[in-house]
Amino acid sequence: KMSKVSEVMTKADVKPKSMHRAKIWSGDVENLYRFQQAGYRDEVEYKQVKQVDEVECWPETGFVKKLQRRDNTFYYYNRQRECEDKDVPKVKVYVY
Repeated sequence: KMSKVSEVMTKADVKPKSMHRAKIWSGDVENLYRFQQAGYRDEVEYKQVKQVDEVECWPETGFVKKLQRRDNTFYYYNRQRECEDKDVPKVKVYVY
């Protein structure tokens, strides 16, 4: 079975239908925080822009490990949570 991201990726240059702010921290919010910190909306946009099939993640936590920004510099992330409670409402959650 394909992941949600893979299903969305099959439609070329897809745009989200809506957006809301995160209210509580979760693993998904953590990863969105990392993508947005690197300058992308979410994993879908990152994969479209960078033309990659996989995003490097920590095997223990599933959190994003490394992202390449649009200016080709890299962001490296820890295994542990980086999105603090005060940053959770800043995270935008997109619905496709």
